[in-house]
Amino acid sequence: MTNNNIIYQVDSFTTTIFKGNPAGVQFVDKEVDELRMQQIAMEMNLSETAFVTPNGNSYDIRFFTPTTEISLCGHATLASAHLMYELGMVYENDIIYFNAKGGNLIVSKGTDGIIMEFPKYDVKKIETPDLFASIISFEPVEVYASGGWIVAVAANETIIKNVKPAFDKMTKNGLGKLLITANSNQKDVDYVVRCFAPASGINEDPVTGSAQCALVPIWNLKTGKTSFTAIQLSERTGILKLELVNDIVKIRGEAITVFKANLK
Repeated sequence: MTNNNIIYQVDSFTTTIFKGNPAGVQFVDKEVDELRMQQIAMEMNLSETAFVTPNGNSYDIRFFTPTTEISLCGHATLASAHLMYELGMVYENDIIYFNAKGGNLIVSKGTDGIIMEFPKYDVKKIETPDLFASIISFEPVEVYASGGWIVAVAANETIIKNVKPAFDKMTKNGLGKLLITANSNQKDVDYVVRCFAPASGINEDPVTGSAQCALVPIWNLKTGKTSFTAIQLSERTGILKLELVNDIVKIRGEAITVFKANLK
């Protein structure tokens, strides 16, 4: 029986506490009121909080930022699956089927982390948006549109590290969901990324699993490779192991539980 008053916080895409991307997770027997989910997410004040409800042999999962619901979230899916394995809600060799608004997700546990199967996004090369350089502080070498994201490719990793966007100008200029990426100069790392989503109430997301649905096909087009290691260059940092298999992006990561709390 699920205790509907317990909420967890998990750091995803890391094995070190206070690194990676923190997500809230609440397991409920029946889906709670949408307003209450939004209020809980606002109270948690994390980039995403997930709400997981059993549905036959699968689980419905919904994701809320502090300000809005989103259709897909990698790190909160990873956090939810991590807890389900850790708490014994499923067996170690069980496959978890999540029903998200952004697609049906398949999750399993491997020897070196949890493997999530996410949909590959279509990508389209576009012109650089107006005022991009003045708002984001660099001139991209390529720009793509993919899955609701604008993806800007920089000439090198140093540019990505040093970017300081004008967040107050991003959403009104069509840059409210922006990924910036470049080849990595680090050993055994293919590309680096930073993620900005002020349109969803998140100026910068620490580690973004769902963004790989856009980034993996773009780097596949650019390099011909199908397996990647990526690092998100946020303050907390995070490592993602990635593989493109037909129309599926496999995202591999680890997570660590930070705390559980009782909602009054």
